[in-house]
Amino acid sequence: MADPANDIELTPVDRAIGRLRAIYRNWTRDTSVAQMRSDWDAAFAGCSVAVQCCQVSAGGVDGEWIAPADAPRDKAILYCHGGGFRIGSVASHRDLIARLADASGCRVLAIDYRLAPEHRFPAALDDAQTAYRYLRDQGFRPADIAFAGDSAGGNLVLGAMLAARDAGDPLPAAAVLMSPWTDLAATGASYESRAAADPIHQRAMILALAKNYLGADGDPCHPLASPLYADLAGLPPLFIQAGDRETVRDDATALAAKAKAAGVDVELEVWDGMIHVFQMFPEIPEAQEAIARLAAFLRRQLHIRAERAP
Repeated sequence: MADPANDIELTPVDRAIGRLRAIYRNWTRDTSVAQMRSDWDAAFAGCSVAVQCCQVSAGGVDGEWIAPADAPRDKAILYCHGGGFRIGSVASHRDLIARLADASGCRVLAIDYRLAPEHRFPAALDDAQTAYRYLRDQGFRPADIAFAGDSAGGNLVLGAMLAARDAGDPLPAAAVLMSPWTDLAATGASYESRAAADPIHQRAMILALAKNYLGADGDPCHPLASPLYADLAGLPPLFIQAGDRETVRDDATALAAKAKAAGVDVELEVWDGMIHVFQMFPEIPEAQEAIARLAAFLRRQLHIRAERAP
């Protein structure tokens, strides 16, 4: 006889959480970083939309052009993936990036920046800056470039723009951030208020990832490591999304508030019932809606014809 307990239908978010837990439960203290990276890439391998993918060296940084058909050649999105600066790659995020590229009608340069602990701060940030210079060297105007990133990648997006501003370099047209990790000191109240609701990311884990990235003596409040502590004046328009169930939620909400106070044009969406970087899971209907909203913002900022959108 069938077990009635097994007949309970899981929600799409539950299924996404199950995918994450299936990865983490296989890791122990003895699991190597290389194995973790391999497992993560394998778990999110594949691509659900039709795009062209072409590997490239972006000024010495490994990257990949991910482009939908008929995308304009003079527009580009620079994408930095998440993974706590420890795991993640273009391979693990290709489907998310491809869905954003397809929805926006814009080609994306996704980079495999250097990861910690082999390469600590500011190596990843240096790579993001190098990739941005590469795009400009290829003839892309800053006004025709947007940045995008999730989690740690959102951190890099902000850091790269702040570094460019401080160096007097031109800034991109806009940036989109999905669950950005902006405070490596993990001071947000959501680390407590959302601890029970978040199935994965607890404060101790976040602090361990920060130490792995910064090193034992690194400063978690350095403004280029934790953009929440930076002067945000002069940044281009930002569109920020976060899930209400994630402990890292306040990294997004506090950043949005500080950016608005500094005169930055900011759109913030906190999605009820959603987890960290929920856009990564195509089985979650809200993920598709969220990406569509990000894509519409990117089309407006980059002046891509709306009729190209799906």
